[in-house]
Amino acid sequence: MPTIHPTALIDPRATLAENVKVGAYSMIGPDVTIASGTVIESHCVIEGQTQIGKNNVFHSFCSVGCVPQDKKYAGEPTRLLIGDGNTFFQNVTISVGTSQDRGETSIGNDCWVMAYAHIAHDCVVGNHVILANNATLAGHVVVGNYAILGGLTAVHQFCVIGEHAMAGGGSIIVQDLPPFVMCEGNRATARSINIEGLKRRGFTTEEIASVKKAYKTLYREGVSYDIAVQSIREQSQNQPILQAFVDFFDHSKRGIVR
Repeated sequence: MPTIHPTALIDPRATLAENVKVGAYSMIGPDVTIASGTVIESHCVIEGQTQIGKNNVFHSFCSVGCVPQDKKYAGEPTRLLIGDGNTFFQNVTISVGTSQDRGETSIGNDCWVMAYAHIAHDCVVGNHVILANNATLAGHVVVGNYAILGGLTAVHQFCVIGEHAMAGGGSIIVQDLPPFVMCEGNRATARSINIEGLKRRGFTTEEIASVKKAYKTLYREGVSYDIAVQSIREQSQNQPILQAFVDFFDHSKRGIVR
């Protein structure tokens, strides 16, 4: 049986698995499903058509499954899906999707979302992502696995953040950020590759060297974007790690952070 504080308000139609804990004054809406081991601390609001996986932690005052901050939203049934093992710190806000897009906001597994961060409607957040304090994703943003966004980073709607990319604190990202690339500034510009992150995640010296070469092709050789993309495609035939660049180029629509 779930453990529910006597002051919590749980709609009888909500589905809470065993070992779920709900703290004081939290509210759970009728269309919410929460899997085992998840902890909802005090004063959280979880509403909308929200499905939450196992072993997540929501610290106090989170607002999850809330109505999108989009004037076109007219109450249509849209969803929020959250995977397993994520941690959401104080005052995090996460919206459901809208019918203008996929109708769904989704968050993967093992993400670390720090205080006051915001994940807007129709965002897709991968696995092992870190959003530091006050990081903000506008609507329709895609964030790849292992990406890290520093505190106060803001990402423009429809942008794509590649896997293993990193943004320094206070970055304003208005174009797509390629995988492995570190950016910083307002407006954000590319600075280097995320070498330390790649080392910590077990990439080989050869793989990191190939990412460095691809970065130089894209940012340092002075060739056009199309020529750089074609060159990296060719490099990827012998270096599978560069397939992440190729996939990114195939889906990028806003131009890249330069």
